[in-house]
Amino acid sequence: MVQSFVQRRVADLRASIDRWNHEYYVLDQPTVTDAEYDAAMRELRELESAHPELLTPESPTQRVGAAATTGFAEIVHPRPMLSLSNVFSREELLAWAQRALRLSGANRLAFVTEPKIDGLAVALTYVDGIFHHGATRGDGTTGDDISANLRTVRAIPLQLRNQNGHIPGVIEVRGELYMRKDDFARLNDGITAAGGKAFMNPRNAAAGSVRQKDPSITAGRPLRFISYGIGYIERGQTPPTHAAALELLRGYDFEASPGAECWDDIDRVWEACEIWQARRHDLPYEIDGVVIKVDDLRQQEEIGYVAREPRWATAYKFPAIQQTTVVENIVINVGRTGSLNPLAHLRPVNIGGVTVGRATLHNEDEVARKDIRIGDTVVVQRAGDVIPQIVKVIEERRPADAQPWRMPEHCPSCGQPAFRELGEAMRYCTNATCPAQRKERIHHFISRGAMDIAGLGEKLADRFVDLGLIRDVADIYTLDWEAIAELDGLGTTSAANLRKAVEAAKDRPLWRLIHGLGIRHVGERTARLLADRFASLDALMNASSDEIGAISGIGPIIAKATAEFFQEPPNRDLVQRLQAAGVKTADGRDGASGAWLHGCTVVLTGRLDTMTRPEAEERLRQAGANITSSVSKKTSLVVAGEDAGSKAAKARELKVPVVDERGLITLLSGEMALAEVLAAASEQREA
Repeated sequence: MVQSFVQRRVADLRASIDRWNHEYYVLDQPTVTDAEYDAAMRELRELESAHPELLTPESPTQRVGAAATTGFAEIVHPRPMLSLSNVFSREELLAWAQRALRLSGANRLAFVTEPKIDGLAVALTYVDGIFHHGATRGDGTTGDDISANLRTVRAIPLQLRNQNGHIPGVIEVRGELYMRKDDFARLNDGITAAGGKAFMNPRNAAAGSVRQKDPSITAGRPLRFISYGIGYIERGQTPPTHAAALELLRGYDFEASPGAECWDDIDRVWEACEIWQARRHDLPYEIDGVVIKVDDLRQQEEIGYVAREPRWATAYKFPAIQQTTVVENIVINVGRTGSLNPLAHLRPVNIGGVTVGRATLHNEDEVARKDIRIGDTVVVQRAGDVIPQIVKVIEERRPADAQPWRMPEHCPSCGQPAFRELGEAMRYCTNATCPAQRKERIHHFISRGAMDIAGLGEKLADRFVDLGLIRDVADIYTLDWEAIAELDGLGTTSAANLRKAVEAAKDRPLWRLIHGLGIRHVGERTARLLADRFASLDALMNASSDEIGAISGIGPIIAKATAEFFQEPPNRDLVQRLQAAGVKTADGRDGASGAWLHGCTVVLTGRLDTMTRPEAEERLRQAGANITSSVSKKTSLVVAGEDAGSKAAKARELKVPVVDERGLITLLSGEMALAEVLAAASEQREA
C-alpha cells in the first residue's frame, strides 16, 4: 500500500513539473512560484533516491526545460544547455562541494560565485568573429532561432573585437537576456498608458520581447545581455578556467557575470551567498540566487554531469518572499489520471512586483493539515513566479462562519463517486468515461511532446468533445470535416487547414504515438526506448512485462504498467482504430537489435570534442549500456577523452579496457562489435 502511494505521488509530481516547465519555458506564462517548483522537484528527487526503481529517463529530474516555442525555426545546440541543481542552505552547499571534490579526484577545488540573474537564457554563435545566429535554451537540446531579434539588442556585439589578440573560428557565448528594474517599470507604464496589458515581471518581459515576430518591436524594448560562459570553441584555444573564460568574454566587449569572484574555500563561498542575498533588493536587476561553479574546466569534465545538469555547478536559491491574502474559494481540477486536485483562488495580491491569484493545495490531507478554509487570511510566498504557495493560516483573522473544507466525494466533472485508497494522498475519479479525464487525455495526445497536431488546441479539442465529435483520440483522425466547416468561428479554410494538420500527424515517429497514448509512467524518453526496442505497436502490445523490463532504463513498475495497458481490450481496440485510420504504428525496422551494448557498464572521463558528456551517455544508454561514475572491477569499458584523470589511471590499474573518443565513435556506429572494441583496447594496453 505504501509503495502504491509512492508511485502515485511520483506520477503526480512528474505531471505537475512537466506542465510547469511547459508554462515557464515555452509559454512564458508561469503558474507556480520558484519556491513551489523547487519544493516539488526536491520531493521528487528524494522519492526517486529512496526508491531508485522508480527513477526513469523521462523524469523531470533528468530533463532540462521544455520544447521550443511554435512559430520560430528550431536550432539544435551542438552542446546541450543544461540547467542547474539547487541548494537552499549552507549544509546542502557543503554536501554539494564535498561530492564535487570526491568526483574530481583532486585534493582541493577552487570556485567562482556569480549572481543568478532572472532572465531568459540564450546562446550566441559567432563565426570568424561575426554574429551568425542565436537561440533560446528551449529544452536544452533544441531552441528557438531568434537571431533577427537578437541583432537588435545593443548590448550584443555583432562583431567581436580583437583585444585579446585572437578570435576563434567559432565560439558560442551563453548568457542571460534581462531587463533592469527601472527599465521594466517604464516599459509597463507605457504599455498600460496605451491600453495594453502589462508584463508580470522583468523575466517575462524579456522573454516576450525577444519572441516578437517583428524585430522592430524587440528593438524598442530595453533589453540587456550578460554573458556567463562559453558553450564551445572551434579553431581556437579554450580557456583553462571559468574565470579566464569570463575575462575572455569581457575582452570581446561582453558584460560578463558582474560581481563574479573566485574562492578557494567553500566557507567563503557561503559568505558570498549571504552577501548577495542581503544586496538583492539594492541591485538594478532581479536576481533569485547565486551560481557556484568549479573554476577549473578540466576538473569540471572530471566531475561530470547527470542527465539534466552538471555536477560541477549549482545554484543557491534565496528564500521566498512572503505576503498575506485571503482565500476566496477552493475548487477542484480533475487530472488526466482522474486525480482530484484542490486549487485555492486567492484575493489578488502583489508579491515582489507580481500579482498572484491562485495556489495549488496538492491534496486533501495538505488542506486539512494546514486547516485552510474559504475566507481565511493566509501567508503566501513566492520567489519570482505567478502562483504562490500557502505557508500557513492566520487563525486570529479567521471569519466566525468559516467552515472546515471537505474534499467532495463525487467527481465535479461527471458526478460519479471518487475513490481514495487507504494510505494514498490523492482521491481519484474511477469513471473511464469522465469528460474531464477524456479532455485531459486528448490534450496530452495533441500536445507538442506527443502527436503535435498544429491548430488543434485545447479549447478547440474541448469544443469537439462537448459536441460529441471526439470521444477518444482515434476520433481525431475520422472527424466530419464538412460538419466542422459549418461550425461558428471556423469555416471552410480553417477546417481544411486543420484537416491537413491532422493528416500530417498520421506520420509522426512511433515514440510520439506511444507517448501520446498516455500510458502511466511513460514519458518521452521511455517512449523513445520502447520505440527503439520494439519498432511497432504490434510488437509492443504483444511483449511481456519481462521483455519490456529488460530494456536498460526501464524498471519493473514501468514495464508492468505498459504491459497492463496493452492487455486492456479498450486500449487494444483504440490502437486498431488508429491503425485503421492510417496512423503510422511502426517505424519500418526491426527493433530487436536496438540494445547491442546490453550488459555493458561504461565510465566516461575527460573532455570529448565531437559530443558532450551527456550526449555520449545518452547514446550509450540508447544502445543498452549502463553508465556509472566510478571505476571498479565490474566496469566493462572506460572512455577516456582529453585530459583524462584518475579514472583512466584506475582503469589501467584494474586492467579495465580503455578507449579514446575515436573508439567510442566506432562503438556507437556499429562498425565494430563490442567484443572487437574490447579486444583492441586490451591489445593496446598490453602494447
